[in-house]
Amino acid sequence: MTSEALDLTSLLKVNEVELVYRNPIPYERRLQVCSSQAAYYILRQTWNENRIELVEEFRILLLNQQNHCLGVSTISSGGLASCLADPRLIFATALKAGATSLIVAHNHPSGNLTPSYADKTLTTKLQEGGRILDIAILDHLIITPQHYRSLADEGLLP
Repeated sequence: MTSEALDLTSLLKVNEVELVYRNPIPYERRLQVCSSQAAYYILRQTWNENRIELVEEFRILLLNQQNHCLGVSTISSGGLASCLADPRLIFATALKAGATSLIVAHNHPSGNLTPSYADKTLTTKLQEGGRILDIAILDHLIITPQHYRSLADEGLLP
């Protein structure tokens, strides 16, 4: 085989992408999220008590059409004042899980529940991307150990 044939063969190889999602919880036992308080309770259980006031983390609560919880995914972990939440990773996770809606959340280690400009901008960006993919962004929660703030409850979702 010539070197040209070897180069052509290697160019024709591509990686196969396989999508797999398994939910071991039976449908009738999945939690239904009907309020921001229920979402806070579910999400709050996923935060490490030793880190919630130390580093900012971004999570998503994945929901089906009936708002049953499909799962929670940690998207990123950052520093004291910020973390990067990549919309591509958020939607890739939602698509893989077959989610039709999301509640996004992050903690503020400072304890301040006021949404930043970056928080509002990200929420708008996610809603725009969600519209294209038919994945609704139902809420954005800011979480502290004792309290939360719901952008949807306060009419702050674009």
